[in-house]
Amino acid sequence: MALDLASLASVRAFATAFLSSEPRLDILIHNAGISSCGGTREPFNLLLRVNHIGPFLLTHLLLPRLKTCAPSRVVVVSSAAHQRGRLDFTRLDRPVVGWRQELRAYADSKLANVLFARELATQLEGTGVTCFAAHPGPVNSELFLRHIPGWLRPLLRPLAWLVLRAPGGGAQTPLYCALQEGIEPLSGRYFANCHVEEVPPAARDDRAARRLWEASKNLAGLGPGEDASSDEDPQPKDPGTPSSLSSSHPEGSTVSEPYPSPQSSPDLSKVTHRILVKAEPEP
Repeated sequence: MALDLASLASVRAFATAFLSSEPRLDILIHNAGISSCGGTREPFNLLLRVNHIGPFLLTHLLLPRLKTCAPSRVVVVSSAAHQRGRLDFTRLDRPVVGWRQELRAYADSKLANVLFARELATQLEGTGVTCFAAHPGPVNSELFLRHIPGWLRPLLRPLAWLVLRAPGGGAQTPLYCALQEGIEPLSGRYFANCHVEEVPPAARDDRAARRLWEASKNLAGLGPGEDASSDEDPQPKDPGTPSSLSSSHPEGSTVSEPYPSPQSSPDLSKVTHRILVKAEPEP
């Protein structure tokens, strides 16, 4: 299903289409993100919008279904870059210009991910919905290389293959947070290499987390009745009705089993299930 996290209208359209066609939501993993604005110039902080505000809004819109399907989980993919983040609430949504500002904005958005997971855990205590922030580690993907000048990429790609993890390896910690049994009491914590990791003071500041929560609601355009405490869950329509946003994946395709987990982490093969991905035909 099409989803543009830079567009709040797209996020709402996606949530409406999903809730009208899918009766269950057991695991929500926020893995999409950007590291640079590229050539795009928006009147808002594009990095914060895609990496935090869009996922924040999507979580709120899908929370009633997550509560209905509890026990369920939300996993927010963050980064060790959160350690360099310093949220300035007076400039939170200012446009980002220049690579130095982009580096700062990226780190700030990753700090926002950690604080969001922390506050969401507080808001959802006792509902059966748990949430975690997960650091995949340095992964060999296009997240950063796509913004490097073309002449420099042939020099950096071999180095990336040598020192960075394959995407399957980077997926292990998010999968651990999504599937591992018994970690529910650790809701709101930050995980790296399939283990809880302590975060700096800025990432465990509950007052800042609450302030970010309120600021994010305003930036996402959430009304008074659209909060984590809302239990209203729109009932799904007939699953046989194709969604206008559906993709053309074949019926009954599956998510493949993950790669072996990192050394010293639990055996994910014991807790990983094959997940049926329901896809409607192209309308």
